[in-house]
Amino acid sequence: MEQRGARLDCTLQELTISSTADSAAVPGSSATLELKDRRLVCVEYPGVVRNEDVMLQTLGGEQTLSSMFSNPNRRLELRFRPKDPFCHPLCGNRFPSSNLLLKVRRRVRKNDPKNVKIHMDFLGVIGTTYKFQGMADFQCLAVHSENGKETSLYDKIVLRKSENKEFFEQPYPSFLPPATFSRLDSPVDYYYRPDVIIKQVMPNSKSVIGLNRARRPHNAIFVTFNETSIPSQCLEAAKKNWIRISLKEGDRLAEENLRQMFESRPIWSRNAVKANINIHPEKLKLLLPVVAYYMVTGPWRSLWVRLGYDPRKTTQSKMYQMLDFRIRCSTKHGYSLSDLPVKPKRSALNYNLSITFNKTAPPPASLTELPAQTPPSTSEAVTYQLKDSSYIFQENMLPPHRQMFYQLCDLHVDSVRELINRNDGSESVCDERDGWCVIGTTDLLREIISNMVKKVIRANRPSVPEPPQKHRRKRQSCRQEDEEEDDDYEDEDDDEDDDEFHPSEGSENEMETEMLDYMTEEQTSVADESFSADLS
Repeated sequence: MEQRGARLDCTLQELTISSTADSAAVPGSSATLELKDRRLVCVEYPGVVRNEDVMLQTLGGEQTLSSMFSNPNRRLELRFRPKDPFCHPLCGNRFPSSNLLLKVRRRVRKNDPKNVKIHMDFLGVIGTTYKFQGMADFQCLAVHSENGKETSLYDKIVLRKSENKEFFEQPYPSFLPPATFSRLDSPVDYYYRPDVIIKQVMPNSKSVIGLNRARRPHNAIFVTFNETSIPSQCLEAAKKNWIRISLKEGDRLAEENLRQMFESRPIWSRNAVKANINIHPEKLKLLLPVVAYYMVTGPWRSLWVRLGYDPRKTTQSKMYQMLDFRIRCSTKHGYSLSDLPVKPKRSALNYNLSITFNKTAPPPASLTELPAQTPPSTSEAVTYQLKDSSYIFQENMLPPHRQMFYQLCDLHVDSVRELINRNDGSESVCDERDGWCVIGTTDLLREIISNMVKKVIRANRPSVPEPPQKHRRKRQSCRQEDEEEDDDYEDEDDDEDDDEFHPSEGSENEMETEMLDYMTEEQTSVADESFSADLS
């Protein structure tokens, strides 16, 4: 007892290394280690580990740890209640490290406590470390409270074995917790201060949530289908903005070309304009409001109309109506989502979930892979023009994007034009959905183009099977089933392909986000309502 309570004065007398056991021991306080080529992963566990098996269960097991490590964008999940399916995890971030893992053994002689020997083994290099630096999400237990009593619902809502039909028909209290409560796992100081910049710029705004920065005014005029009057001149602020930035000769030439385009054709889509004029996209945003106004709803929605021209009063504007076409993708159409050669704009892997993180830091520079520095060529002019496939559809071609905004005059298909012109000379009423065409023409046009797209996909991919046809026996009663089309509508970005068959690389389709560049919050809500009404 006296020896345990006394303070020991230990000094390092000798240091030996297991990797060099054959050589003589090196006396002193330093040693040379031979590094082994063994890479390790460190997990800084936020707790006291008394049982390694239980600790591994909270991390999901060895197989889950291996899959997490193989995906560098995944965060390590720790669940303190691994058997509870409603337990929200504590996420650990992944960091590169260059630490060493050493195993040090200290031996003390019983007779002489001051005689201490230290034996050190080198186990490997820690190249990756997981650190739990945030807080766990809010937890929600599957408990039903009634009359001051709490009843567990785990045995009633968690399936532990296969159950019969009566099990699912029993009345149970609804328990539908969200997948996550908090989007952030780190505390943020929020002092409930008003946004001074937004308050100065937009004093009469009805928006409850402030913006990060003030909306850039582009001074575009927006017209809905039900408005009685149309603008004949642009806003004075739009003229000033364009005069301020049109400093080069090419800008004034682009303005002249754009005015000639709207004189020959009064209605254009922005992709069609970008395919016929070589101008910077940011300058085009300021030039279009000078010569045209923007239709928000109706058969000419998302199109630019020449100032002073009302397409609702002349039947000649039928050819300039807009067709919102989206590639149908499901097994009933003969091909699945993986067989579709057109890439989607959005992917589930791109969303910043609480269990993932995006690496925004640039890769480290490498002296061995420096690109060859070539002087800029003055002969090669920068072009911003799109290809014709961005707004024109022809036979035996695949649309470059899963969603396309075509004008009827840009559909170069004989059967399509016959369908559009079947009521020439007898147009009487301009419908908000089908315009000057016969009611239901929009659906028929989408059906024709969809069949043509299916033929192109099957011709370029012979392995794609034909859609199965149901054969019914004569003795069985005929049943008519109304099935809604399960179309995978996904927007695409910019232009990539022309008539040849190539998958799209998913650049920027500005037609779908065009209104967000110009419209205010109130006009955006009106447009969203019109979009949902048109697609329903």
